[in-house]
Amino acid sequence: MLLPKGGVTWKSAKAQLPPTRAIWVFLTRTRFLLCVALAGIVLLLWRGVSTSASEMQRFYCWGPSKPPMQMTQNEAVDWNAHLQTPVIFNHHEPLVINSSTIKRVDLNTITSTPSAVANNERVLILTPLRDAATYLPKYFDLLSELTYPHHLIDLGFLVGDSTDDTLAVLASELARIQKTTDNLIEPFNSVLIVEKDFGTAAVASQNVEERHGFAAQGPRRKLMAKARNYLLTAALKPEHSWVYWRDSDIMDSPKKIIEDFVAHDRDIIVPNIWFHRYKDGKDIEGRFDYNSWVESDKALRLASTLDKDAIIVEGYKEYDTGRTYMAKMGDWRNNKDDELKLDGIGGVNIVVKADVHRAGINFPCYAFENQAETEGFAKMAKRAGYEVIGLPNYVVWHIDTDEKPGNA
Repeated sequence: MLLPKGGVTWKSAKAQLPPTRAIWVFLTRTRFLLCVALAGIVLLLWRGVSTSASEMQRFYCWGPSKPPMQMTQNEAVDWNAHLQTPVIFNHHEPLVINSSTIKRVDLNTITSTPSAVANNERVLILTPLRDAATYLPKYFDLLSELTYPHHLIDLGFLVGDSTDDTLAVLASELARIQKTTDNLIEPFNSVLIVEKDFGTAAVASQNVEERHGFAAQGPRRKLMAKARNYLLTAALKPEHSWVYWRDSDIMDSPKKIIEDFVAHDRDIIVPNIWFHRYKDGKDIEGRFDYNSWVESDKALRLASTLDKDAIIVEGYKEYDTGRTYMAKMGDWRNNKDDELKLDGIGGVNIVVKADVHRAGINFPCYAFENQAETEGFAKMAKRAGYEVIGLPNYVVWHIDTDEKPGNA
């Protein structure tokens, strides 16, 4: 293309342009306007298709196509089954609460494991007491010999309706074992004494034979359950991993009983309870606790005929249940780790994962499936899906109460 002489000037460029009228006529033609409109529509469609999915989500409705109140149950289930509501995390600076009236408890960190010592798991030993002054010196001698680290053990006692010097002897014995100087025994982490009378003067005045007689068992077991529950609610703290129920009238038990029991990693576990009785210079190794048993069809049929408030007690001819008693099984000379699934347990020595109690499994002071106290506790635990285990060959020795045999 040849440039005009003298180069490109405005006049030369203007001379090359079509007349203004011709341009206006071209732009106003229907064909041109249609082309411009079609080009605009194509451009808008292209931009819509190319918009990113993330940008489109800002305008997406995450709810169902109809209000929840108008949805059928099947529609609601179908909607919630395949869709998840998006969550937008907006991270803020930490919120600092400086108030002494607000406390935080994180129970997610409290565990009950077979490695309790290694994990520094806290154990709460609970003992209800009534007219127990005679047994307390021996009780604390055995307690002080426990090999589980004492700084991980808390003690809890409930003293109620006593007619002897139980409270004074308890205070004296605690002062003895909790000394931090001139004492070879490591003191326990803490001690709680709860005083609560239940107005059981009639029961408190009973002798051993009357207290263990059939007529006294129903009311007695209800009162014992109430005492256990009062003590539990007062003493259980968030830091406790295990609860060890231990009666005051135990005569002998292994020093590593806590370690032995937690190693089984069971929700609820009990030993066999026997007693020493010497006849003609020979120990008959009497069986004591008939409250640890395996349920029977005969007992279930019996319960179906009883009033809902009636309480079945074991070891008495009045209620022939046909249950299998752990007390009649086992031998302390055999493998102590052999396990037996139980439906009822006695209360002389029980090790419980603390979360079982926290879940609401306590000792019914009423008839629960025609059982009360520890046997009702076992029934309630099994109903809730917890395991109840006995160790037939692991023997804890109780005092000999000279009880008369019943149906056991």
